[in-house]
Amino acid sequence: QVHLVESGGGLVQTGGSLRLSCAASGSIFSINTMGWYRQAPGKQRELVARITYGGSTNYADSVKGRFTISRDNAKNTVYLQMNSLKPEDTDVYYCRMIVDSYVCWGQGTQVTVSS
Repeated sequence: QVHLVESGGGLVQTGGSLRLSCAASGSIFSINTMGWYRQAPGKQRELVARITYGGSTNYADSVKGRFTISRDNAKNTVYLQMNSLKPEDTDVYYCRMIVDSYVCWGQGTQVTVSS
């Protein structure tokens, strides 16, 4: 069984920064794509950023130039550096990994940006 544990969420003022981390543990052979999604109450979960094993990335238009995704394959960990945060970035953020061809989700971490 694989567990994803997220950390780094919290409350920050507009223009501030946060760094999210998500570490996978358990029986793992390989992890392909890692990503971050976010979801507001009553809305669909949406992609924020993702990164392949080789390091190729893509981002939602709304976060390009402000957020940076990275990964440490040796630690089975994905990061999301979030800069220049805006109130509209307030959401629950979830990490997602494809572990040995299975889709795994973290439990979510709240990010709140105050105006």
